[in-house]
Amino acid sequence: MQIDAFIRYLAAKRTVDDRALNRVVWSQLVDAVRARQAREQRPLRVLEVGAGAGAMVERLLEWRLFDPDANGVEYTLLDAEPGLLAVAQERLHEPPAWLRLFYAPISVFEYAEQMAQYPTMPRYDLLLAHAFLDLFNLPTILPLLRTLLANDGLFYFTINFDGATLFEPTIDPAFDAAVEAAYHRTMDERVTDGKPSGDSRSGRHLFTHLPAAGFEICSAGASDWVVHAVNGKYPADEGHFLHCIIEMMHAALRNAPTLDPVRFEAWIAERHAQIERGELVYIAHQLDFFGVAGAAPTLRTFPPP
Repeated sequence: MQIDAFIRYLAAKRTVDDRALNRVVWSQLVDAVRARQAREQRPLRVLEVGAGAGAMVERLLEWRLFDPDANGVEYTLLDAEPGLLAVAQERLHEPPAWLRLFYAPISVFEYAEQMAQYPTMPRYDLLLAHAFLDLFNLPTILPLLRTLLANDGLFYFTINFDGATLFEPTIDPAFDAAVEAAYHRTMDERVTDGKPSGDSRSGRHLFTHLPAAGFEICSAGASDWVVHAVNGKYPADEGHFLHCIIEMMHAALRNAPTLDPVRFEAWIAERHAQIERGELVYIAHQLDFFGVAGAAPTLRTFPPP
C-alpha cells in the first residue's frame, strides 16, 4: 500500500480502534499512569513503537490518560516510516505545554541497538505498541522491547490479532472458510529479511511470551474490530476502511495455491459490492494487554563449540 493510501487507511480505522479498545484494560492503565505521575518528581518518559501518523497520541490526549498538573510527559514516537512521522508531526504541531514530543524515524531494532550502547541511560516509564506486535516474531521482538522499559515500567500493548477474521453475510460457507484460513496462513508464513515475522494467533500467544520476556500481565481483554452499517451507512470513513481490508486480502491471496483464482476474484468483487450496499459486517478478534515490567529475564548463554 502506498504511503498516501496507508495514511488514509490509518485515519479511517481510528473510529474502529476507538470502539475496539478494551475499557477495563484501559481503566487499569489510567490508574497506574496517574499513580506513577503522582509518585515521580520528573516528567514521565513514554515510548510508542510503530507510532504511525500519531493517532494514539491524539487518543491519549482526548481520553485524558495523563495528569496535566503533574510534572509533564516526554513522549517519543518511533516508526520506521519517516513519511508517517511527518504526518504525525504536522497533526500534533501544537501539543499542550506539559507534553514534549520527540520523533524517531528508525526501526525498533535499530533503536534498541542504539540504546544498548548506553546501559546507564534511563529507560522508559511507559511503553506503547498499538496494532504492532502481530507483525513480528514474538520471541524475538518482546525481549528487545523489554530492554527499552524500566524494571518497574508500564506497558500497554493493544489490538493484537488473535485468529478470527469474520464476514457476514456469507457467500459460500466452505469457500469463505478457505479464504480465511489462507489469509491467516500468510501471517503465519510471513518472512521479513529472512526471518519469521508474524503470527495469526499473537493475542493468545502473548499470555505465554510476555512473562517469558519479563512482562507481568495485570489486565487483558478482547478488543475486537466490529464494523457494520447503521441505517445503511457506515460511520465516519469506515466504508473505506472495509474496502482497504478486502484489498489487503486480495493482495495477499491473489496467487494463493489453495484458492481457485476465478472464484476468489468473484469473492473479492462481491465483498466490495456488499460494502457499497451497506451490507457487509466485519469482525476481527484481537486482545489488549496492560502490565508492569519485572526484572529482565536472564538470557541463556552457551559455551562456544
